[in-house]
Amino acid sequence: MAFVNHDGLRVYYRLEGRSDRPVLVLAHSLGLDHTMWDEQVPDLLAHFRVLRYDVRGHGATDAPAGEYAIEQLGRDALGLLDKLNVSSGAWCGVSLGGMIGQWLAVHAPERLSALILANTSPRVADPAGMDARRETVLARGMTGVVDTVMSRFFVPALLEANPPRVASSRETLLTTNPTGYAGCCAALRDFDGTSDLGRIRARTLVISGDADVAMPWDQHGQLLARAIPGAATVRLGTGHLSNVALPRTFTRAMLEFLLTRPGDSFEAGVDVRRAVLGAEYVAHKLVTTTSFTQDYQDLITRYAWGAVWSRPGLDHRTRRLLVLATMCALGRWDEFHLHLTAALDAGLEWTDVEEVLLQTAVYAGVPAANTGFKIAAEELGRRFTQSGAV
Repeated sequence: MAFVNHDGLRVYYRLEGRSDRPVLVLAHSLGLDHTMWDEQVPDLLAHFRVLRYDVRGHGATDAPAGEYAIEQLGRDALGLLDKLNVSSGAWCGVSLGGMIGQWLAVHAPERLSALILANTSPRVADPAGMDARRETVLARGMTGVVDTVMSRFFVPALLEANPPRVASSRETLLTTNPTGYAGCCAALRDFDGTSDLGRIRARTLVISGDADVAMPWDQHGQLLARAIPGAATVRLGTGHLSNVALPRTFTRAMLEFLLTRPGDSFEAGVDVRRAVLGAEYVAHKLVTTTSFTQDYQDLITRYAWGAVWSRPGLDHRTRRLLVLATMCALGRWDEFHLHLTAALDAGLEWTDVEEVLLQTAVYAGVPAANTGFKIAAEELGRRFTQSGAV
């Protein structure tokens, strides 16, 4: 387990991904911990070095007695970044994590390259109610608030279905230290960053849940979006924990915001095309482009690669599998073989190819799968021979 010590506080963190990629910090909500991002991290690691941590009073981070303040939680975050030598990064925070992000954007703007504020607010609507919750957990523990909090986290249908991510959220909430939870309740109760929102200069995305009864759009998300200069908005059909309820949709919104870059879609398409088909193949295609094929190469590079393959909704592995299935079903065997070899070079496994072809046999016909298996078997044999395993 990884910890840093900041002003006597032991803070738990997880830092994952390649060191040459930009850092993305994920900050959790009140009552949960860094695991609330588990389903999203694999997709985020394709683009970022991801830093998750447990806020003071939560998870494996210390939970000192007493009332906390958002400024204190913000300085905890800065201490963690300093200890890890992270000079700046994008910040995504849900609820409490979003309030910490607001404080950082105002008081340490040089540390944030971008800001995502999800299901959060510059001020809770009912400070007295938050204080009552603080008193309840101190008197009765987390069981005293678990049902109420879960009903605010998720819409009734998702609570009833109780998928693993919802069940895990309940368990995390129940095992949260009541002293730490109460300390953070005080931080939410006392925070009012409304007057500072106009000072935020980080490029900002506000995400809100249309079924969020804890921090509904009209009184919270809309207030952030109107007051923060140039803020973009996304509204999802979820309750308070939008990233847990719709993890892939939330990730897509994050990546579309964070990866948007100015410039030519042709250059972006070339980059993706190289990543998928290999630099040597793309270089050959570009060098051999003629006046007759130039417009066609421009079209497929901008739209197939720059517009579709670069969309964050599906990862490259999934898109590769879809292309193989489609090319097999349509009998586009040159393209099938091209994408098969490129996918295998990029780490696709033979069991993946087998599953695609079996699926194709059921939905597109055995004859198509027969040819697909034949081409794949020949490629397998070629690679087996080249490896010297004969």
